[in-house]
Amino acid sequence: MKKSIYIFSSGELKRKDNTIFFENEEGKKFIPIENTSAIYVFGEVNVNKRFLEFLTQSGIILHFFNRYEYYVGTFYPREHLNSGYMILKQAEHYLEPAKRMKIAREFVTGASKNIQQVIRYYVNRGKPLAEVEDAIKKLDEKIEVCESIEELMAIEGNIRDSYYQAFDVILGKPEFTFDRRSRRPPENYLNTLISFGNSLLYTIVLSEIYKTHLDPRIGFLHATNFRRFTLNLDVSEIFKPIIVDRVIFTLIGKNMITKEHFEKSMHGIVLKEAGMKTFVEELENKLSATFNHRTLGKNVSYRRLKRFKLSK
Repeated sequence: MKKSIYIFSSGELKRKDNTIFFENEEGKKFIPIENTSAIYVFGEVNVNKRFLEFLTQSGIILHFFNRYEYYVGTFYPREHLNSGYMILKQAEHYLEPAKRMKIAREFVTGASKNIQQVIRYYVNRGKPLAEVEDAIKKLDEKIEVCESIEELMAIEGNIRDSYYQAFDVILGKPEFTFDRRSRRPPENYLNTLISFGNSLLYTIVLSEIYKTHLDPRIGFLHATNFRRFTLNLDVSEIFKPIIVDRVIFTLIGKNMITKEHFEKSMHGIVLKEAGMKTFVEELENKLSATFNHRTLGKNVSYRRLKRFKLSK
């Protein structure tokens, strides 16, 4: 099974014959091309055209993040599953309001249901979240009667705001108080984890879209405009609660990440390298975890489930 490679230190990515390797002061580390699906670069890494050409031949996506853990961009190899018919259909569904609304509503419904699943999980474990759960259920009922994308996004935002109120109850740790959602820059440890996890999920979903005939530039909930990719943002809304948030709850709940894993910078609070590695390891464990899917009638991983959602 192919896996993702994460690079946190500085160095150079090179091609040698029919393989690639990462080289820095510590030496060379070869990367098995046949087992690699994507490479995530957080360090100061140099690449050349020969290396990028080889990634294109191998269908490997290269994601870049800056030193503050913000997503910078992606080297997206020439589409190997081009489909003019699919692009036309995506555009048709985006341009026709009723069709776009139907698809966008599914993304918000999926996000809401998974948020409720997370809340119910902790309610069953004695967390006093009944009021939050009721508030989200009432907002969920409004999804079907929304008449515009703007109204739909407002409901989704309200659901998520109610959901965030549960974080302090779930975690119960003063040093990881939520306070409010802050992004650029994240103003506390918890917001740093949320932003880091969401950025990773956006790129992971982008990698999965690459394996389909869909065009990631045409989204439905998020407006298709001059941003390079939007479909990955749509799909990620469904999976944030059950992947990113559950990973965060595990890391904090088990003291796998503490305040010592963070540092302040001019761009807010960021994770140190050790914290990023711990987060990525737990995220990969989550993505590889399997469960019985009633619709598919078999065990499936969360990573495979994302592609199944895309192919429906």
